[in-house]
Formats: sequence, C-alpha cells, structure tokens
Amino acid sequence: MLKRVDRVQIVVRDRDEAARAAGEIFGAEVVGSDALRTLGVKRTTVRAGVSTIEFLEIDGPGPVANFAARWGGGLYAAGFAVEDVDQAAARLTDNGVRFERAAGQLFLDAAATCGMPTVISALRNPAPVGAIKWLYEVTNVVADWRATAERYTRIFGLDPAKYVPIEHDEFGYTGTLTMFDAPARLDRIEISQPTKAAAMGRFHRRRGDSLYMFYVETADVEAIAARLWERGGRFTPRKEGLRDGMWLHPTAFCGVLVGVSRTDVAWRWSGDPARGR
Repeated sequence: MLKRVDRVQIVVRDRDEAARAAGEIFGAEVVGSDALRTLGVKRTTVRAGVSTIEFLEIDGPGPVANFAARWGGGLYAAGFAVEDVDQAAARLTDNGVRFERAAGQLFLDAAATCGMPTVISALRNPAPVGAIKWLYEVTNVVADWRATAERYTRIFGLDPAKYVPIEHDEFGYTGTLTMFDAPARLDRIEISQPTKAAAMGRFHRRRGDSLYMFYVETADVEAIAARLWERGGRFTPRKEGLRDGMWLHPTAFCGVLVGVSRTDVAWRWSGDPARGR
C-alpha cells in the first residue's frame, strides 16, 4: 500500500521562520498554507526535492497542542503516499485502525502506529525543488521491533520479503527496514529497538515508542553542509566522510534530528551494498 515517504510534519512556534530555515538549508519553497481543524493547527507546506515538509502552528486544542504541551515542538508525524487514498482507508478500516479525513488526507493517531502519528496522502509526481532529491526514511523507535513490523505489514500492506534487518552496536539498536518499493527506491520506515543507553536509547526512555528522526537524499551533501555553515548550524559528518552524509543537530533545524545521505549510499546497509558506491 505505501509507495513513498512523501512528507513529515513538524510542530513549530513560527511557521514563517521555519519555512525560511527550510529554504536556506534545503532550498525548499513554500507551496501552500491552510488550517487543519482535525489537528487544531495552521499549516505551512514547503516542497523540498519532490517531498513535502508541513510546519504546524497551534491554532486550538487537539493532538498537536497536546504534543507541544509535553515536548515543546519538533518532529510530530510521518507521511506516506499511496496510489489510492480510498483503498488505503478501506484497508485501515478493515484492520481496525481509526483515522480522520481532512484536506484529501488520512490522519492516524499515534496510538494506531506505535507512537508515530501518520498522514496518508495521494501519490504525486511534482517537479523537484532545491538542494535535496527527496525524503526516503523515517525512524520509529520502539520497545519491540518485531511486533511493530508485524503490525505495519498488516495495516499498511507491506511485503516482509523486502524487509532488510539492521543492527548497530555503536548507536545501540536492532530492527528492520520496511522497504516499500525496493529495488526501485529506498523509501521505508526504519523500525529501531534500542539495545543500550546511547542517544536513541535515551530518547526512547524519555518518550517511549515514538518518531525519532528522518532522512533525506541529495546529490551533494557538501553543498548542504555549506548552507548550514553559513547559518551557524551544527552537523556531524558520517565516519566515511562528509561526501557520503551527515546528521543535522536538532538545534540546526526546528528541533529535529535529520540525516542527509548522498545519492544511493544508503543501499550499503539496505540490501544492495554494491549499489551504494
């Protein structure tokens, strides 16, 4: 059912400031502004590459206000594209998943998706904008990766034969990559279960099952690093070098941890190492 990681939603105090940051870092452009009563927010939508970032500003009671009251802001929801929203709604209903419809999208509560609020949208093929190609991964940190993978297989209609196991001793996690469209694309949910008290483990200890970060792909990591440098934004290069990727510190972009990968490099740990040249 899921075809693409097509967006994330980020809770911010100032949508205009957040949109400027996305423009200066990723070359994103504003493509819309509206209000979502189902979330109790005003929303500014920007396009980055062919993907979307939605900045949410509280405009009344609701799940986003509850999130902000507890955590202050930051990464709120993951968004996925499907070919047919009505068919997706029917599958979710058949599996007992509650959701709300608004603005042509389906909004799933975090209780339905292991601490990862989710928005389902129709698949689009917009013209790319800016310095990245697309979003390709969201990371869902959980207490039981196997149970989460089984749930997502069922409710999202994913193919477990495409899943790729993951384990990282230094960062302290184990889990799986739920590859949606391999070998064509890298899009996936990374389901990670912490194995020790590293950064991810500490995050999970505070928040429980939740959305942790997202990744983008670009042809030129160093160009984005230069944009960050101009803004005074903090980032950490991959051990293999900045050419291959980096992580943006949450202070650099709206309180969100963001991974940046060079084109195709993530195939090294995603089932096709030779492709990750």
